[in-house]
Amino acid sequence: MPKNEEDITFVTGIRYSRWIKDQYLWEIPHYPGNLEKLESYFGSRISKLTKNESIDTKNTRHPRISKNELLAIVTPNKRIKLIFGYIPQLVKFIKTIPYARWDGSNKWWTIPFSERFLEEIKFQASQIGLVTKLEREPRKSGIAKVSPKDMAFYKTAPDSYRNKLLELRYSENTIKTYIPLFEEFINHFPTEDLDSLNDRHVIEFSRFLVTDRQVSSSYQNQAINSIKFYFEKVLGGKRKLYFVERPRKEKTLPVVCSEEEIQKILREVKNIKHLAILSTIYSAGLRIGELIDLPIHAIDSKRMQIRIEGAKGKKDRYTILSRKLLDLLRVYFKQYKPFYYLFEGLESSSENPLKYTPRSIQAILKKAVKQAGIKKNITIHTLRHSFATHLLENGTDLRYIQTLLGHGSSKTTEIYTHVTTKGFNQIQSPLDKLDI
Repeated sequence: MPKNEEDITFVTGIRYSRWIKDQYLWEIPHYPGNLEKLESYFGSRISKLTKNESIDTKNTRHPRISKNELLAIVTPNKRIKLIFGYIPQLVKFIKTIPYARWDGSNKWWTIPFSERFLEEIKFQASQIGLVTKLEREPRKSGIAKVSPKDMAFYKTAPDSYRNKLLELRYSENTIKTYIPLFEEFINHFPTEDLDSLNDRHVIEFSRFLVTDRQVSSSYQNQAINSIKFYFEKVLGGKRKLYFVERPRKEKTLPVVCSEEEIQKILREVKNIKHLAILSTIYSAGLRIGELIDLPIHAIDSKRMQIRIEGAKGKKDRYTILSRKLLDLLRVYFKQYKPFYYLFEGLESSSENPLKYTPRSIQAILKKAVKQAGIKKNITIHTLRHSFATHLLENGTDLRYIQTLLGHGSSKTTEIYTHVTTKGFNQIQSPLDKLDI
């Protein structure tokens, strides 16, 4: 069809419609009701109507594959959709993958995104004569969040909301998260007084976040929690469950660097302060906020430990101090002479010590990763994931890794057993034992 914004808006509104770039056409699944929608909307403008006959309607509801193909779609939320006809042998293998899930409504399997899992799926598919097609799903863009500039009478969170957060000693990060989320809620109903908002409004707002804003599961959960805080803590209401379908958070696997990749990244960092920052995060498994808040006295060179105070969940913990890191920090300290925080900003002084900014640290890593020629999507938190994975691969017990990372639950730490590659080269496929 000719390019027309109104028509494109209509087509993209149909579930699972997609633009086929190389063929310059839109493709729409032949689900019940879709054909009627097209005929009703376009009417006499339809000059030709063609159905894709490659669909194996008996075994799959997806319109883009034949019965001898497997379609793997990498989604923006780090999952892989696996679409194929009913093949018990392949289903049995998929069930062995951690966090594999069957989506009954769409008739496809999803697994966490991992290059290793993807290669294993391709191998298994090839063994049963399937050709794997790989696609990447574009990130959907929903309605933008309303800002104070968008509204003439933007409502801010009441002082009682902020004061209660401070009174209950919520962390600075939680306060920065909750207040904008609560303000988004109250401004979604511009004509309603704050006192008139109730359960019905909470449910309506939650559905708006999913269908129109198209936010992530985590964002929706945080938004609901910020609203519950107001009704339960600020107003002193009873704790209650809202009849809102909270999304089940997708299980994803973290991106992890190999030891060789970490070495490449660190070797690209020439500034001694920048090298000390990235080395501290990786060698001790720190979150970026923990590094920024780290005071000089947290480094205990006698016990070879780093003390982390008031970390996530208001928990203190100790983590290991690397001998190489200690030597590096001594060189850095003599050159930069920080006043209070281990790493401080340029304008820092003894009267006003300033923390190093997260954005600056992210920029340091981004530059080093690019210079190292590594194509993975590496963030500061990737260094923490890599720390845990490398400890596990070197034989450290999961319970100790849990303590070093400050995880409240061992289940959180167990995720690293699914990303480690140690031992895979020693596992022999049962196929190799067959005389074929």
